[in-house]
This record gives sequence, structure tokens and C-alpha cells, in this order.
Amino acid sequence: MKSKQQVSTMIRHGFISDPTISSFSPSRTFSSPSPPPSTTRPSLTQTQPQTQSLFDMMSEDQNLNAKLSDEKRRKMQDRIKKLLEEASFSGGDVKLTVVGKEGLKVSMEVQKSVLADKSRFFAEKLRSDGGIGNRNEMSHSVEISDCDDVDVYVEAVVLMHCVDLNQRLRLIGEGGVSKVLNLLKVSAAIMFDLGVMSCLEYLEAIPWTEDEQEEIVSQLGHLQLHDSATEVLLRLSSSSLSTAARVDDIFTSLLSGVLQAKDEKARREMKSLLSKLLNENVYNDVNKLDVSKDTLYNLCQRCISSLVLCLSEANDAPERPDRAVLMSEIAREADNIQWIVDILICKRMGDEFVKIWAEQKELATLHSKVQVIYRYEISRITAQLCIGIGRGHILVPKEIRFSLLSTWLEALYEDFGWMKRGSKSVDKKLVEDGLSQTILTLPLLQQQVLLLNWFDRFLNKGDDCPNIQKAFEIWWRRAFIRKYSPESDSSQLQITLLDYPK
Repeated sequence: MKSKQQVSTMIRHGFISDPTISSFSPSRTFSSPSPPPSTTRPSLTQTQPQTQSLFDMMSEDQNLNAKLSDEKRRKMQDRIKKLLEEASFSGGDVKLTVVGKEGLKVSMEVQKSVLADKSRFFAEKLRSDGGIGNRNEMSHSVEISDCDDVDVYVEAVVLMHCVDLNQRLRLIGEGGVSKVLNLLKVSAAIMFDLGVMSCLEYLEAIPWTEDEQEEIVSQLGHLQLHDSATEVLLRLSSSSLSTAARVDDIFTSLLSGVLQAKDEKARREMKSLLSKLLNENVYNDVNKLDVSKDTLYNLCQRCISSLVLCLSEANDAPERPDRAVLMSEIAREADNIQWIVDILICKRMGDEFVKIWAEQKELATLHSKVQVIYRYEISRITAQLCIGIGRGHILVPKEIRFSLLSTWLEALYEDFGWMKRGSKSVDKKLVEDGLSQTILTLPLLQQQVLLLNWFDRFLNKGDDCPNIQKAFEIWWRRAFIRKYSPESDSSQLQITLLDYPK
């Protein structure tokens, strides 16, 4: 007879035949080694400082770990005891012992025919050790060693002898998805195919939290069950979403639905939801199926065309009876553009839109003819772009940056007072900083033109004009205090050259 030291681990599927055993009583026992002795903490005299030494802290950690280990062992023993009380191992002719890594040992007398019928692993081992089905043959002793969770192995054996697996899994599932996944892992290891399929059917039928979803996907991938897990994973993957074109069709439909929504409250909620979803992990997942750049720009062009049409109608018929509705449409289309542009900037796709917006000369002209109360939302688009440029999220040539300001800066100045009063979402300082940084990215002569123009306007408008005096100060220092280029300046700027000591 082989010694205990010769028993192989679960990974090697250790199996022992013991010809000396003819029958076993139906008793089921478990035992465990004595807990490790606790470490005694040294006493402190009155002259010692009341602080913990490294030894004290290590001793406390060891005591705590020992207590936790003992508590875990007691809970597992209670669970195993309950499992064995509920089991139906009548007439057992195989002694099955499960040994945990921490020394906990559980012995069960189970039916040889059940093990062989339900587990391909046991069937092969029992067949090689003398056949199946003869009750008068020698009995067997099986030991499974180094188990992570002894109770899960016991649960798998109990499940083999269970008449109604689905009902049993319902009870196991009350302990959480992790319990079922652990049982699935053990069932797969001992080739308990019915147990594997029952676990998969249970997982397919129940709802998952997002954390459970990650756990399920990870475990199924690790077990490599292939076709058996397909039904479980259908809620996470679909062949209908296998191409970017199909995905983009869905995104186009969703975004268009928001742009055309009739209920304003629902529209705001769905805008917020889609923005959050589209911007999740925008830089981390290269394989993520996402809305295409072309789709976003097509939607922008559609909104711009609609905005031009609304402004034209407002200017052609200033006294029309539905003027209020038309003005509401202007604000709505401007808001739609802001939303799409925000998505473009978050995805670092907003560069091309700056050129598109800078070229809207007709729209800028129509804008100037509409009352400010109805048009200021349009100027928020310009502010958005300046903030993006100022943060480095939009990268365009200086010609396009200057063209943007040439087309829309006057409108931004005119609408600024209404922007900060009429919209709670406008951050005055953010707009001013973005405009300042955008101007300061331009050549010095262009900075001069724009900032001298702002200086005069600010003196007349005050708080209704963006306060970009910080940009003015920086330009002043660049122009009149420091010289960064050895080339002669052909502009009318008077730049002073200072000799710095070496």
C-alpha cells in the first residue's frame, strides 16, 4: 500500500486502490491540525515609550492572521458538516478523502457507480483499477490533495449524488456567482460534464453585475470550455456587431435620435448618457468599437446647414408668427453642434472642425443680424474651440487659428455678456483663458492686432467683454521687454533690446 507521501496532488489526479478495505461504515468525518501557537507580545515597563515596536506590530499581524485563519477554518468546517448532513451517499463503497492546502481533511464514503457514471476522470481510474459495477470487488480509497477550497470539492461530490441539480445550484447560487464559478472549475477538473453544463446553464439564466461579468469572462476564458460557454457569453458578444460599419450605423441612429428628439428633458438625459459612454476608455482600448469620425462630421455638417436655414428664415421674415419657435430652433441646433463638437474634442478629432467653423462666413453674417438673446448659443461653439486650442486638445496651423478668430471673435465679444448670464454651464474664466491662449499661439503681429482691438473694446464694454488682460500682459512683455529672435522686425512694433550680462 502506498504511503500518504506518495499520494499525488489534484493536478496529477492522485488515485489509490486499497485491497485491504472490504467495506466502510456510512460515517463521514473531517479533522484539522491544531492551530499554530500565538505569539506573546512583550510587556512594557512604565519607563518605556508608549509606541509600538516593529516586533509588536509583526506579532499583532501574526495573531490577527491566526485568528482569521481559525475563523475561516471553523466556517468551512460548519459548511462541510451541513453539506454532508444533506448528502445522500447511501451504500458507499469508495472512500474519498479531500485534503486542503492548510491541512483540513474530509473523508466521505460514496458510491463507486455514481463516481464512474458522472465523472469521466473517475470512470477511467476505476476502470483501470478493476472494473465498475461489481459490488463484491475490492473497495477503493481516493485522496485529492492540495485543494484551495475543500468545501467546493465536497459540494461537487454531493452534486454528483443529487437528483435535482438545478435546485441544488439555486441554493449554491445564493452565495454569489463566485460560488458557482468555483464549482464549475472543480467540475471541469474532474470531468463532471453534467455539473459543468448545469453551472453554465445557471450562469446563463441569472443577471450579472458588471463585477460579476468580468469574473465570469475571466474564469470561462481560463477554463477554455470553448463551445460549451458560447450560450453564456452571447449576452456579451454578437456576430451582428462584428464590423465597424454595422456599429457605426447603430451610433448614427442613436446620435441622430438625440439631435431630433421631441422631449427636451429626455434629450438632455440621453446627451449626457451617450457622451459618457462614447468617452469611456477613449485612449485605453484600441480594439473598442466606436463611432467613426466621418459620422460625427456628417452630423456636424447637417446641423450647420439647418442652422444657416433657420437664421436665413429669421432674417427674411422678422415678423412671422412662429418666430419664437424658429428662434428656439436656432438655439437647439447650436446646442446640437456644441454636443457633437464636445465629443470630437474628447476623442481628439476636433482639428478639422476648426477649419469648417472658420469658413462659415455666411453664418457669421446672418448671426450678426439676429437678436443676441437668440443667437448667443452659437458663440459658445467658438468658445469651445478656443478652450480646446488653449488646452492643446486641438492642433491646427496658425492660419486656421487666425481665420477662426477673424470670422467669429467679433461675435464672441458681442455675445459674451449674454453667454455668461444666460447659460449656467458657461465658465467665464475658462472661456477667457482659452481665448487668451489661442491668441498667444499666433505670430506677434497678429497678437498685436487682436489685443489692441480687445483693449479698446474692453474699455467700452467692461464685464460684458472677456477679460484677457493676462494675454495682453504677455504680449506686452514679448513685444517691448524681451526679444527672442535675432532677425530684424519689419512691423511697426517698437521692440527694445536688452543686453543681459553673461
